[in-house]
Amino acid sequence: MLDIPINAKRGSLPTMVLALGTFAVGTDAFVVAGFLPAMARSLQVTEAIAGQSVTVFAVAYAVLSPILATVTARAPRRILLVAALAVLGLANLGSALSPSFPMLLATRVLAAAYTPNAGAVAAALARPESRGRALATVVGGLTVATAVGVPLGGLASQWLGWRAALALVAGACLAVGAGVLAIMPSLPGGPRVPLRVRLGVLRRPAVQAVLPLTVLGMGASYTAYAYSVPALNAVGVEKPASMLFVYGLGAVIGNLAAGYTTDRWGATRVLLGGYVVMASSLGLLGVMAATGLASVGAAAILVVGWGASSWCQTPPQQHRLIAAAPQEASLVVSLNSSAIYSGIGVGTLLGGLTLARGAALMYGAGAVLALAALVLALLTRRS
Repeated sequence: MLDIPINAKRGSLPTMVLALGTFAVGTDAFVVAGFLPAMARSLQVTEAIAGQSVTVFAVAYAVLSPILATVTARAPRRILLVAALAVLGLANLGSALSPSFPMLLATRVLAAAYTPNAGAVAAALARPESRGRALATVVGGLTVATAVGVPLGGLASQWLGWRAALALVAGACLAVGAGVLAIMPSLPGGPRVPLRVRLGVLRRPAVQAVLPLTVLGMGASYTAYAYSVPALNAVGVEKPASMLFVYGLGAVIGNLAAGYTTDRWGATRVLLGGYVVMASSLGLLGVMAATGLASVGAAAILVVGWGASSWCQTPPQQHRLIAAAPQEASLVVSLNSSAIYSGIGVGTLLGGLTLARGAALMYGAGAVLALAALVLALLTRRS
C-alpha cells in the first residue's frame, strides 16, 4: 500500500476527485439500464442479449484489473488515473458509434481499470480511523452514478437517443480526467508485484472468506438492475427513469451510512443488516410482480431498500479485507473490485436467463442470492 502521511483535511479534496472518477465509471457501467429497450431495438437484439453488454463490461473489468494493476504498478498514480479515464472516454465514443452489437461489446471490453486504483489511493490518503469513510466516499461516486448519472442517461436517451447518452458519458470521463490532472497530488507508483504474488493473497484464509461474499452480494444486487425497465414495469412503475432516481437515493444513503457505521459498529453488523434488507426488498418486489399488485408508493419504498442494501456492502467489505491483509491493502482492494464486477456479471447473466420467464422469477433469484449472502456473512463473521 502507498504509505503517504497526508492528513484528513488535505486528503479530502483529492478523495472527492477520485469519487468523481468512480462516478464517471459507474455511469458508464450502469447507464445501459436506463435505455436498454431502445438500444436492443436499435441493434436488433433482444433485451436479454442487450443486457449482456453489462455482463461483458463487468467480466472484462474483473479479469483485467489484476493484470493491469501488475503492469502499471510503478506508474505515478495521477498519470495512471488520467490515462484510465481517457481510455474510458474513448471507449464510450466507440460504443456510441457502434453499428452492431458485437462491435458494441468490443468497445465495452476497453472500458476498464479505474476504480481499484482509486480505492487504493483513497486508502493511502486517509488515516486508519477514517478509512471506512474515505473508501465510502470513493465508492460513493458509483452510488451517485446510480442516483444521478444512470437516470439522467436514461432521460438523455429519450430526448437525444441512446448513442448521444453514451457520448455524454464519454465527455464526462474526459472532463473528470482533466480534474484529476489538476487537483490530485503527485503520488508515486508502488513496487512491481508479479501477478502470481498479487493473486497469492488469495491463499490467505481470511481473504478467501471475504471475497466470495462480495461476489454473492453484488450478484444479488444486480440480478434485476440491468433489466430495471421491464422489472419496474412489472410492479406498476410506468416511468422507470424516475424510479431509478429513487434507487440511487437509497444507494447514496446506504453507502454513506455504511461508511460511518462500519467505523463505529464494525463491518459484520453492517453487512448482516444490509442482506436482510436486500432479501426482503427483492422478495417483496417479486411478490408484487407475481400477484399483479401494482403500487408505485410501495414499489418506491422497496426500491429505496434495494438501492441502500446494494451499496452498503462495499465499504465494510473493503474494511474487512484491509484488516485481513494490512500490508497488502492495495492488492486486496484491487481484488475486491474484481469481485464486485464479477458479482455484477454473474447477477446480470442470471437476470438475462430469468427475464424471459417473468420479473417475479428475476426478483426471486436476487432474493435467494441475498439470503445466501446473509448465511455466508454469518459463517465468515470471525474472519
